[in-house]
Amino acid sequence: MRPISRICRVARTHRRTFSVTSRRLDNYAFIGLGQMGYQMARNLQSKLAPTDTIRLFDINKGAAETLAQEMKTQQAGGAAAQVADTAAKASREADTVITCLPEPQHVKSAYQSILERQLSRRSQPRLFIDCSTIDPSSSREVASAVSSALPNGQGNFVDAPMSGGVVGATAGTLTFMLGAPDSLVARAELILLRMGKRVLHCGPQGAGLSAKLANNYLLAIENIATAEAMNLGVRWGLDPKVLANVINVSTGKCWPSEVNNPVPGVVETSPASRDYSGGFGIGLMRKDLRLAILAAKEADAKLTLADKASEVYESAEKEERCKGRDFSVVYRWLGGKE
Repeated sequence: MRPISRICRVARTHRRTFSVTSRRLDNYAFIGLGQMGYQMARNLQSKLAPTDTIRLFDINKGAAETLAQEMKTQQAGGAAAQVADTAAKASREADTVITCLPEPQHVKSAYQSILERQLSRRSQPRLFIDCSTIDPSSSREVASAVSSALPNGQGNFVDAPMSGGVVGATAGTLTFMLGAPDSLVARAELILLRMGKRVLHCGPQGAGLSAKLANNYLLAIENIATAEAMNLGVRWGLDPKVLANVINVSTGKCWPSEVNNPVPGVVETSPASRDYSGGFGIGLMRKDLRLAILAAKEADAKLTLADKASEVYESAEKEERCKGRDFSVVYRWLGGKE
């Protein structure tokens, strides 16, 4: 994704531990083991102390069991891994709960089940970190529910959506956009940096999601414009590599033109050069665009290109030759020469 450091400040790096002399044992819960969560949980577990515990839950129990087995057999050291039957059971003893779920309703349902069950008392306030990409309003609703269920600072909820895709999740190079009060930045950052390489503190709770959705709205528009511009130039007879070089040293330069160019062969490492496989799925872009539009309506912010962009991605995804592929496949949908 495009860097968003212009709208966020990089969180200060704190080398804080919870105990210097006699280290306390930490319990973690990780809920949501899809393509991103699976890799994030594995990186987190590998960097925790053997005296720590991480409990895993996913609606697909097979995914949790497979990951737990991998953790036991492939990692040298790392926290003890256990599989839980429910999100509530995974979270009951946890000091830190991390969620990575597809949609707002999944996040709300998970936290409702967690908060309905009696949570054991912990020596420090619980920290709930939601890495899902959902709308800020839903995130604030969950944060309020956590505060109500765990009053007097016993539980804190922060949002930390990420950028970097499955490749970044696997390599541990994700960038997290953190929405949290200043008092929680150090603690959240310590955990997130076990799964990524950078944490951008964007403001109070909900700000991380606002930044992520604003960035991805821009990306959605740039991707369509890049596909159209490349298609236009190729149809005029320009060599696509020549055109891309012109754009990338001119005012049209952007991430979709330079890194994720939609024309096969222009950037050998881009999804377009491997039949648009991998990368950021067109369905995920549709989802993020929908959430950005929802958030914009709540903020009374005018998005003049949003409806047309949504129409483009929806139409492209309906075509079998585009479905499930990287969002740059819009170039194929336009009839671009491959």
